[in-house]
Amino acid sequence: MRVGALIDGTSKTPRRDAHVVYDVDTIRFVGDAGQTPPPSILAAGQTQPDVDAPDATLLPGLTEAHAHLFLEGGELEADKRAAQLKRAPEELLALADARLPRLLDWGVTGVRDAGDKDGVGLALSKKYRARGAGVPYYESPGAAIHHRGRYGSFMADALENYSSAHACVQAHVAAGADRIKLIPTGIINFQKGAVTTEPQMSLSEVTALASAAREFGRQSFAHASGDTGIDRVIEGGVDSIEHGYFIREDQLARARDLRIAWVPTFAPVAAQVLHADRMGWDETVRGHLRRILANHGASLRRAHEFGVLIVAGSDAGSYGVPHGRGLLWEMELMEEAGLPSIAVINAATGTSSQRLRYREEFGQVEVGFRPRFILAKHSPLETVKNLSRERVVIFDGHARTLGDATSYAGL
Repeated sequence: MRVGALIDGTSKTPRRDAHVVYDVDTIRFVGDAGQTPPPSILAAGQTQPDVDAPDATLLPGLTEAHAHLFLEGGELEADKRAAQLKRAPEELLALADARLPRLLDWGVTGVRDAGDKDGVGLALSKKYRARGAGVPYYESPGAAIHHRGRYGSFMADALENYSSAHACVQAHVAAGADRIKLIPTGIINFQKGAVTTEPQMSLSEVTALASAAREFGRQSFAHASGDTGIDRVIEGGVDSIEHGYFIREDQLARARDLRIAWVPTFAPVAAQVLHADRMGWDETVRGHLRRILANHGASLRRAHEFGVLIVAGSDAGSYGVPHGRGLLWEMELMEEAGLPSIAVINAATGTSSQRLRYREEFGQVEVGFRPRFILAKHSPLETVKNLSRERVVIFDGHARTLGDATSYAGL
C-alpha cells in the first residue's frame, strides 16, 4: 500500500508518500518516500503497490481505553437504564458480546474495559482470548475495587470483603483480571459543580493496591476526580488516572514525571450538557457543567504542553455515551478543547498501546504490529471529525468500506 500521509501513532508529524506492506498477521514493512519494500516480502515480480492512495491518510485503528461494555450508553430513558442493571449476567454478557464486533464499524480495534461487578467483562475477556480473531482486542479488570457504601457499587467489589489489599488484588487476579481498577473517589456533584465528598480510599490503601497489582504483573487504573483524591492516586503509584476532573497543574507535572497516563473522559460530562433538558438541569447546573468542561479543556492543553501521557477513553456505556461513536465524539471534544489533531490521534492509538502495554501489539503502524488500520479519504489531520467520514477499516487483512457517519444521532 502507498498512501499520501501516514500517522504511525506516536510521531508528532506524519510521514508523507509512505509505503506499508502487511499480511493478515503482521506489518512487514513501513517506509517513507524513496524507501521501497524489499522484493523478498512482495509477490513475485511485483513492482507496484496493490493499493495506491496518494490522497488518503493511513492511521492505526483506534483504542477505546475506558468503556463499560455491559452498559448501553445510547439508552437515555432512566427507567430502561435502571432495568438494564437488573438483568442477569448471562443476558448482559450476550449484549456485550454483540457490541464488541460492531465497534469495528467505528474504527475501534481495541477496548480496555473499566469494570463491572457481575463477571461480564471477565467472561468476555476469556471468550476473546479463546476466539482471538475477527473482533476488536478486549480486556477487563473484572470488578473494580471500592469501599462498601461508597460510590461504585454497580460496578465494584468491596475492599471489606478481603482481609487485606493484597488479598483483594490476589483474588481479582485469580479470577482473571487483566488489570486492577480502583475507585478511590466519588463523582462530581453537578448541582454544586464540584466533588463534594471526601475520597473513599486513603493514600495507604491506594499504595497497597497499586503495589499488589505490580507484584502480580498487572497495571492499575484509578477513577479519580477532585484534587485531594488525585493527589492520593498519583502518590499511590497507579498507572493511569481516569477522569481527573479538577486536576491541578502541579499534579499534571507530577504525573508526567512518574509517567502516569491521564484518560480525561470529556464525553460523559458533555453528555450532561447535550441532554440537559432531559436531565432537568436548570441554568445554574448548566453553568457548572460548562465551567467544568472549560476548566478540563484548559487542563488538557496544559497536560499536552507539559508532556503528560494523554490517552483517549470515552467512558462509553455511561449516560449519553454510546459505544464506538462515543470514542469518536471524545476525540472531537479533545480537539475542540485545543489538542492538536495528531496528538488526539496518538492518544487513541500509539500512546495508549505504549503506556498501557496491552497483551497484543497494535495501535501503531510499525513493523511487527498487527495490521489494524483506518484508511481515511478525508484527512484527520485537518480535523478528527473526518474520521467519521468515508473510510476503510482494515482489520487483520479484511477490509470494510464505511460511509459518512457524521450524525450525532444516538448521543
